[in-house]
Amino acid sequence: MPGERAKVLITEGEIQARVAELGRQISADYLGKEPVVVGVLKGAFIFVADLARHLTVPVSFDFMAVSSYGAATQSSGEVRIVKDLDESIEGKDVLLVEDIVDTGLTLSYLQRILLSRKPASLKTCTLLDKPDRRKVEVALDYRGFEIPNEFVVGYGLDYDQKYRNLREILVLARGS
Repeated sequence: MPGERAKVLITEGEIQARVAELGRQISADYLGKEPVVVGVLKGAFIFVADLARHLTVPVSFDFMAVSSYGAATQSSGEVRIVKDLDESIEGKDVLLVEDIVDTGLTLSYLQRILLSRKPASLKTCTLLDKPDRRKVEVALDYRGFEIPNEFVVGYGLDYDQKYRNLREILVLARGS
């Protein structure tokens, strides 16, 4: 990572162990149901894929893409849908899967949009929760890790579209 410094915050092993735990918990909670897993692109794609392999209930998948960062390291607070769902979620159990929740603005927006589409239920799972940055309260049903107010990359999370492929979650410090 030329010109940047990074330190490992969460190891690959810690991530995989926690994703397996989440998969067991979600499977137990959705026993007898067939939820639609809605992944939020691009950041959650790796988490969704790994989580899916630990789910033991029948699921279907759909994806949304939203933008609130651009090339910045802090959310602009303005959220826009870049890619919407392909299928209706009306009357279905929906599990919204996010990579990270910090201010809560993006998640709050997504939860409002999805609830307006009349699902039977809506639960939210996030890999990372950064509560120190919260501007609006949001409901989180499943949380992988609570992290400090640091800018992180890896395991799907990026800085300017880089570092998504890293197997760990790292704190990225810009500069020399």
